[in-house]
Amino acid sequence: MLLAFVFILGLFVGSFLNVVVYRLHREESFVKGFSKCLFCGHRLYPKDLVPLFSFLFLRGKCRYCRHKISKQYFLMEIATAFGFALIAYTLWQTTDSQVILANISNLLIFKTLVWWLFFSYLLIIFVYDLKYYLILDQVTLPAIIIFFLINLFLGFSWQSLLVGALVGGGFFFLQFIISRGKWIGGGDIRLGLLLGVILGWPQVLTALFVAYLLGSLFAIGLLLSGKKHWGDKLPFGTFLSLATLIVLLYGEVLIKWYWSLWL
Repeated sequence: MLLAFVFILGLFVGSFLNVVVYRLHREESFVKGFSKCLFCGHRLYPKDLVPLFSFLFLRGKCRYCRHKISKQYFLMEIATAFGFALIAYTLWQTTDSQVILANISNLLIFKTLVWWLFFSYLLIIFVYDLKYYLILDQVTLPAIIIFFLINLFLGFSWQSLLVGALVGGGFFFLQFIISRGKWIGGGDIRLGLLLGVILGWPQVLTALFVAYLLGSLFAIGLLLSGKKHWGDKLPFGTFLSLATLIVLLYGEVLIKWYWSLWL
C-alpha cells in the first residue's frame, strides 16, 4: 500500500519534471505561470493535467486543438513513478507497509528523499540531453554543491566525494583537451563532477564503465540499423545519467559480480 502511494507520488513528480524540461528549453520559470498547450496555447486546467490518466483518457491529444501530444510526457511520468518505487523498495527492503512504518527512521526518510532528488535531477539531464543534445549548467552546477553537502551529511567522507568529482570531471576534461572539444562538450565535464559527488570514490569508476558500455551498445545498434552514421553525435549525458542511477541502486552488486568473473 505504501509503495502504491510512492508510485502515485512519482507520477505527479514526473508531471512536474516534464514542465521543468519544457520550460528550461524555453527559458521560462517553472515555478510561475500556468500550463498551456504547446501547439494552440490554450490554458490547461487540472482536469487536463492528471498524471497518466489525462494522457490515456485524451488518447495522447490536446483536449482543445486535438494535436498529438509527445509520448515524452507519458513516459517521463511512468519512469519517475517506477523510479521512486524502486528506490523506496531498495532502501526499505520490503513491501510490507507495517514493517516499513515500524522500522523507518528519520535518517532513512531523509535518505529516501535525497535519492528521489538524485533521480529527479538525473532524469531531467537524461531527457534534456536526449532531446536537445545539451547539458545545462543551471541544472548541474547547483546540484554539484547541493549534493556534495547532502552526501557529507549522509556520512560520505569529503575525500571520497572530492576524489570522485576530480576523477569524474577530470576524465572528461582530459578528453576535451585532447580532442579540442570535438569529442565532448563542457557540459559533460560538469556532469562528470556531479556524477562524482553523487557516487563518490570508487563507485564513480563503475559508473563511467557502465556509461561507456551502454553508449557503445546503443551506438552499435544505431549504426547497424542505419539510423546513425560513423561520426554522428550521441547524447552521452543520457548514458551518464542512466549509469549513475544504475550504480546508485546496484553498484555493489555489479562490483561483486564483476570480480566473481575473475576470482
